[in-house]
Amino acid sequence: MAHALTIGRVAKATGVSAKTIRYYEEIGVLPAPARTVAGYRQYTEQGIERLRFVHRARGLGLSLRQVKDLGWALDRPHGGLRPRLRELVRTQLSVVQQRRVELAHLQEQLEVVLARLQVSSPGGGGARRCGCLDVPGT
Repeated sequence: MAHALTIGRVAKATGVSAKTIRYYEEIGVLPAPARTVAGYRQYTEQGIERLRFVHRARGLGLSLRQVKDLGWALDRPHGGLRPRLRELVRTQLSVVQQRRVELAHLQEQLEVVLARLQVSSPGGGGARRCGCLDVPGT
């Protein structure tokens, strides 16, 4: 890219809304770009690549704080980005694996309740206790 792009064009090129780009700049996840005399943001290829990195990191579930903390490493030639990123991705993978276990357990519970609801006769007893949501072993 030979010339700088405006925020609208960057948003279109990256799939990140202009509002989100401004927010990332406001909280320090992205450095503020140069501006024209009229005050328009002007993004360079380096700034766009940084935004793509942030967008991908967020897509992998990294928090804004984690992404912001990676910023220092992105700005240094030997800033230790890969080891830090590897640590964060490993931690995120562990979180996702644990969540999958939890979701599998929830799925089993929902399937039991649904099976009960499909065979249970509808109650008409007002204050009568419904055991439909009771799941054995919980």
